[in-house]
Amino acid sequence: MSKGSRRAVNAALAQGHIVRRPPARVAPRPTDIASRSEEAQIDVSSIAAIETAIFIAPSAPLDAPTSAPAVTEVTTPDRVPSAHPKVRRPLTRSHAKGRKVLAAFLGMALVGGGAYATTNWVIGLAASSSGEGQAASVQNLTIAAVATPAPANELYPGGTGDVVLTITNPNPYPVTITGVDLPNNTTYATGYTTSALTTTQTGCLSTTPSDVIWNYSTASSGSAHSLTTALTVGPNGNANDPLTVTLTNDASMTAAAPAACESTYFSMPALTGIAATGGAGTVTTTPATDAWTS
Repeated sequence: MSKGSRRAVNAALAQGHIVRRPPARVAPRPTDIASRSEEAQIDVSSIAAIETAIFIAPSAPLDAPTSAPAVTEVTTPDRVPSAHPKVRRPLTRSHAKGRKVLAAFLGMALVGGGAYATTNWVIGLAASSSGEGQAASVQNLTIAAVATPAPANELYPGGTGDVVLTITNPNPYPVTITGVDLPNNTTYATGYTTSALTTTQTGCLSTTPSDVIWNYSTASSGSAHSLTTALTVGPNGNANDPLTVTLTNDASMTAAAPAACESTYFSMPALTGIAATGGAGTVTTTPATDAWTS
């Protein structure tokens, strides 16, 4: 250390400062100096010339009480810093996240490989190995009169008209209907004053009679009639259950119908049966239109 540097250190110590002394210098070996180029050589004797002492004035006057002296760290550099110091860059958030994802992926791969690993021990199947299943039960459909949509074709003496109804399927699978069974042609509909079918129409009852029957019904009860297109009602809870159907011109009014049946709503006689099967099928979209023609 040069004389100027020593004086500076001693003065700092006298004022209560802390002086950090630089590490001892190691003189370069002659072989190292000889191997360097003239531009890169540094005169060892010139190192002492760049030694400096950094002083920071105490915050309190020199005559202040010594119980709480200002402490200042003084550094005297001893070497010329490297022109290309090695700097280790900290990990960024994206780098850290990438490492976590990679670690998780490798962990899953190792776990998966262990779970599905096979060995040389081959296992067979015992005789009569089996399982148990159960078939669903069968429940009957329900067919009921409905006012919406209103019939496009209305009844009149000697004419035919539409019948609108809903079909409800309580089964957990679709049901396909291909035909209906009708009561005989002397079983008549009952007339009502409104589409709600709550108040009967005087003089237009099934016993009067109203002379409104199912079209194509015969003298025999239970005659079978095939639908033009099969109807598949969706399973219970399906969007197409219940299924609304308009049966085109499948009601008939004889020419002898009483005048009291004018502007009347009819509840058709109950069907005696249907031809239907349960199971997979393409569900018919509600509302639908169908009919029997003979």
